[in-house]
Amino acid sequence: MPHFANSLLRNIIIRSQFDSIKKKQCLQYLKTLRMLQYDGFKTVYFGETNIQENLVTGDDFSDGYFMQNPNWCVVHAGSSQGWVPWKYRMFLRDELCNKQEDNLFFEFCDVVRKAYGKCAIVVKEKKQREELRPKEDKEAEAQPYIPTVIKLTSITCCPEVAKSYGHELLSLPSFYNYLNPLDSAWSSLKWFIINNRKEFCLQSIDSVYSYQYILLSDLISKGIERINPSKWKTITNKVRRWENYYLGKFS
Repeated sequence: MPHFANSLLRNIIIRSQFDSIKKKQCLQYLKTLRMLQYDGFKTVYFGETNIQENLVTGDDFSDGYFMQNPNWCVVHAGSSQGWVPWKYRMFLRDELCNKQEDNLFFEFCDVVRKAYGKCAIVVKEKKQREELRPKEDKEAEAQPYIPTVIKLTSITCCPEVAKSYGHELLSLPSFYNYLNPLDSAWSSLKWFIINNRKEFCLQSIDSVYSYQYILLSDLISKGIERINPSKWKTITNKVRRWENYYLGKFS
């Protein structure tokens, strides 16, 4: 009698020629991070997230009509002790505002040096297009993974700038983004926005029109505040367990 596999077990895992390269990149990143941690460097995760305006307003565009929504880009950093004591930044990202803040990374490096001393600043890299197509040069594939300048939406993170303040800049390989606890923090922030946006709305009605005002800055600040040091410790401990697992598996 034929045996039929459960539909949940029918997923096909396709392994590519880049798997071994990804593992080597991840292992080198983890070994470098641990070496810095043993040398007294404090680990700080620096990054950004995009918040679409309809996430804040609650507008529903499921009726098929497409409307270009402005994106708000929030930039912040955290560690196992909580958010870094640095004033986070929020930028409007649309066709009217596309410039980068060149001096912001200098300011950030100075703040974390005063707060923690020397730091290993981890930034999530963007996926490179070159990783999506085969490489003909096999020797190039074996080259060690070296972090370079990392360009976020609003900020350029430069290794030389980090070194000038006594820090080291590490690039987290894009295929292992879940090793960055900021992803969990950003998810918590967005859920807070969805669940609490009505509390930060003001209504104004005149003789002809009605207006709705959203206290966006207060909403973002309160959402960030709700991710307390206890929650940060929980998500960084989870990342630490994944790091230990990969160090044991890939080594």
